[in-house]
Amino acid sequence: MADLFDAQAEQARRDRAPLADRMRPRTLDEFVGQDHILGEGKLLRRAIEADRVTSVIFYGPPGTGKTTLARIIANTTEAHFTSMNAVLSGVKDIREAIQKAKNRLRHHQTRTILFVDEVHRFNKSQQDALLPHVENGTVVFVGATTENPYFEVNNALVSRSRVFELETLDEDDLRQVAAMTLTDPDRGYGDLDVSITQEAMDHLVSTSNGDARSLLNALELGIETTRPDEDGTIHINLQVAEDSIQQRAVLYDKEGDAHFDTISAFIKSLRGSDPDAALYWLARMVYAGEDPRFILRRMLIFAAEDIGMADPEALRVAQSAATGFEYVGMPEGQFLLAECCLYLATAPKSNTAFSYFDALEHVKNETSGEVPDPMKDANRDKEGLGHGKGYKYPHAYREHYTPQQYLPDDMQGLYFYQPTGQGYEETVADRLAEWRDRDAAEEITKRAHRYAEEKDTS
Repeated sequence: MADLFDAQAEQARRDRAPLADRMRPRTLDEFVGQDHILGEGKLLRRAIEADRVTSVIFYGPPGTGKTTLARIIANTTEAHFTSMNAVLSGVKDIREAIQKAKNRLRHHQTRTILFVDEVHRFNKSQQDALLPHVENGTVVFVGATTENPYFEVNNALVSRSRVFELETLDEDDLRQVAAMTLTDPDRGYGDLDVSITQEAMDHLVSTSNGDARSLLNALELGIETTRPDEDGTIHINLQVAEDSIQQRAVLYDKEGDAHFDTISAFIKSLRGSDPDAALYWLARMVYAGEDPRFILRRMLIFAAEDIGMADPEALRVAQSAATGFEYVGMPEGQFLLAECCLYLATAPKSNTAFSYFDALEHVKNETSGEVPDPMKDANRDKEGLGHGKGYKYPHAYREHYTPQQYLPDDMQGLYFYQPTGQGYEETVADRLAEWRDRDAAEEITKRAHRYAEEKDTS
């Protein structure tokens, strides 16, 4: 009788469970995304199908399927599956789970898979309590974490586990999840007549930011709270979608005019040194679901193209923001985007990096001049051909500079780089002007000597 009541209670729990829990994939065939680790022939898929899973750590953003994969392993394995959440469990819980695993192995020759969700929440002593039993095979450890395990999990535990990184779901994956939900009559809404507009679906998919749970929660709220019309159809339009995911839609098509117009406005605001406008366009792009990496790439280019030598630190700031974002992710990564944006907008500007293209144009259209002998490689032909002969080593001179010819003969006096007086480049301009004056004086002296020699010869 108790079993009957337990079964009824479990069924009632499932009926009341949130949509995201009901639609959780039960098999690998139902799992959406992560083809890089679960595609046909991939190591993890083969291990799960053959029931040969060793200790693993699933690492990735929320809503990408870490816990789901653990449950799929539970459904396909002959081992006993035990789960715990690192936020709610302590050393005592770990020891109890380990003792039960030992008894199972001793009395029934049944191995235990121990799943620890949010494993990065375990402190060092908790992880240490788990380590020897993972090492001796008492349990097969399956961990899930949103934090980089190489930083947040004990090295010893990581070294005994295979780390699989799960990627944010793309829009096609999310649309597939939504389609499965709307057509599944048992766990989803396949038994209802639901009509959802294209713009509503686009908004839900875009603002879910690769999180299937977020998408399913929004779908559930929209469908469950919308009254059907007289024909029994539940209509989900853009207004309902906005209310369901608590985010207003912004006119922004990642492939259309709005995308290009907004990034153009952002870059022009940076170039125009207007931090307020730059922050506005940045916020508009992020809010609309633009890929932050795209924005960071554009800021990297901007730092070199529009700030350049006026503030060389700008390129390092942009690179640090791009690198840091890969470690931090969203939503905290917005701080990195904002700081980089403010730095670039308020930095002095110079586009003298374009002088490279002047040099490139010269290379394309002019006959390539001979490398001056002193500039040639002296390691091979110094004795026979005089390569490198006459080269003046700048560090051997005062101020580590001495005039000498670096360009081909027919390019003497040709300057591609003309520094501005902006920011740090003003210092460069002064320094370069002095060097070029000394170069010009050296060239005049050489010409005078050549003229004198030619006169004496005649």
